[in-house]
Amino acid sequence: MLPGSHPPEPAQASRSLEPIREAPSNRTTPGQRHEARSGRILALAPCAALVVFTVCSVAPAQTNDTVSILVDSTVAGSPLRPIWAYYGYDELNYTTTAEGMELLNKLANIQQTPVHVRTHFLFNTGDGTAALKWGSTNVYTEDDAGNPIYDFSILDSIMDATVDAGTFPLVELGFMPQALSRQPDPYRNSNPYTLDGGCFHPPDDYDKWAALITAWVRHVEGRYRASEPQWQWELWNEPDIGYWRGSFDEYAELYDTTEAALHAVLPDASLGGPAVANPANDFLGRFLEHCATGTNAVTGQRGTRLDMVSFHAKGGVSITNGHVQMDLGNQLRLHRAGFETVAASAFARTPIVISEADPDGCAACPATVAPQHAYRNTPAYGAYEVAMMKRSLDLADELGVDLRGVLTWAFTFPDSAYFEGYRALTTHGVDLPVLNAFKLLGGLTGDRLPVASSGAMPLSELIERGVREEPDVDALATIDGDRIQILVWNYHDDLLDVPATTVTLDVRVGSVFGATADVAQTRVDDAHGNAFAVWHSQGAPEQPSASQRAALQMAMVPSQQPERRVDVDSGTLSIDFELPRHGIALFTISPGDDGDDQNDMASDRAGCACEVGAPAHSHHAPRFAWPLTALAIGYRCRTGKKTNGRLRRHRNR
Repeated sequence: MLPGSHPPEPAQASRSLEPIREAPSNRTTPGQRHEARSGRILALAPCAALVVFTVCSVAPAQTNDTVSILVDSTVAGSPLRPIWAYYGYDELNYTTTAEGMELLNKLANIQQTPVHVRTHFLFNTGDGTAALKWGSTNVYTEDDAGNPIYDFSILDSIMDATVDAGTFPLVELGFMPQALSRQPDPYRNSNPYTLDGGCFHPPDDYDKWAALITAWVRHVEGRYRASEPQWQWELWNEPDIGYWRGSFDEYAELYDTTEAALHAVLPDASLGGPAVANPANDFLGRFLEHCATGTNAVTGQRGTRLDMVSFHAKGGVSITNGHVQMDLGNQLRLHRAGFETVAASAFARTPIVISEADPDGCAACPATVAPQHAYRNTPAYGAYEVAMMKRSLDLADELGVDLRGVLTWAFTFPDSAYFEGYRALTTHGVDLPVLNAFKLLGGLTGDRLPVASSGAMPLSELIERGVREEPDVDALATIDGDRIQILVWNYHDDLLDVPATTVTLDVRVGSVFGATADVAQTRVDDAHGNAFAVWHSQGAPEQPSASQRAALQMAMVPSQQPERRVDVDSGTLSIDFELPRHGIALFTISPGDDGDDQNDMASDRAGCACEVGAPAHSHHAPRFAWPLTALAIGYRCRTGKKTNGRLRRHRNR
């Protein structure tokens, strides 16, 4: 263990949230300093071998001015765009493992909007055995005469698992089957981290590639008729680097060929590309120019249909001065480069999906070999994601582009050790703090409200400099009917031990609120919704006992405080709280039960509570908010939506 770090204290895992203080009494004033809560978790052990990497160091003492956040729910909002409902992973054969199917169901249930899932290797030759950074389905082989043999059985099992969970494919069409590859041998990569296999080469026959696309899309049309209209499609992955061993012109020809074959069967399908690794290079611009004015390799006419533009962006992480340092600024600079390229093209109004957007560039490189990746087990990963999503929305608005989705390239690694530090959402079925961040994001519904925060960095400064000095303390707020939700975070690139930030949250509310409001707080931070901290306090067992695993499952749920009644003074309610570095807090605010409306509101809440097994409470006593189990599946009960993704099956039988 490096100097300046210490193991977490077991008692932290069960530490309760600080109570919400009712305004206006005991209000803190700007400039007041607060001591950090003691015993903050600093040292993290992201592998079963108990190799401990220092994620946080003790920072020099610094002032902690109160951050003021104002949310105005009385002004007209704009429809919330839930760009975060996209996920992906390399190892497509993990989809049909028990852990993979469980996670897909979780992803469907924590979001209020359709979830799309992208994987590599859909067309690769092989027997379907799961492997790190590899996958196969054996969809295409040839007989001795060179005639195609199509076998969609393995691919069907993957797509069945995806749609049965209530999620939808973002189909990445690739890579090249061995019998079609211009360089079929050696077909598989020499190791998981080298892109030198034959599957990355162009086809030796573009007509046979078109026939494969046609055959499988027809199969999809028949088998998945109910869900297919919500599928999205994309050609290949990162053709500007080693995933494509052909020229730009050959990729353009492959796109033209694919587009013609796909839309001949499914004319309404949304097809995109080019999914470049670096939107700042010229590949993206050349591709957009080809689709706008280039000669179509199939029709010979000018231009090719393009329904979606995709590119990738990775922030970058390092060990700096003994601690992990992330780089949100670089992530957003890449987003800006892609947005600007699209905005300057003929496709300025075409939807954009950033089909991989992550803090670093190697999901399958665990913290056991890359210690800078130790952030992945911590709340810092979730805070990064939440801040990045909000800033991406802001940047898209500023540049006038249509941002449809921002995809998180993280899933699960079933054969790894507990908390090994892969870029994952779960480990052995235990939710990581980053998944809890997505649970809170996924619960937001309705219209987005304007937010003003004294602790939010100006977007231009954040993009140019990153979050290297003062933290970025900001919020995303929505209103749905008379329910207001405000997600607040405390993000910084440096994983350092610093005092918590004091936040004053003022919310302007409409007349429906009357004299009081009910406020529930849900928290993910070092000590709340953090199963990794509990595992470490257990001694980082390689194989947790039944009781230890039960404790991990309890700790993996975001912590929710009992609902509190606060006063509304002149149309504004105020909440004072402290938010630790990389902490996330979700406030759900609803009208207090005043007058004759009281019984109706209580009845509505009781109905929701009954669905998830919680008792109804009288308004005369403090009401506890929804039980912890409800948070594990999102907030659907409060909007009357179904809570089980399996109720949304889309596969024909």
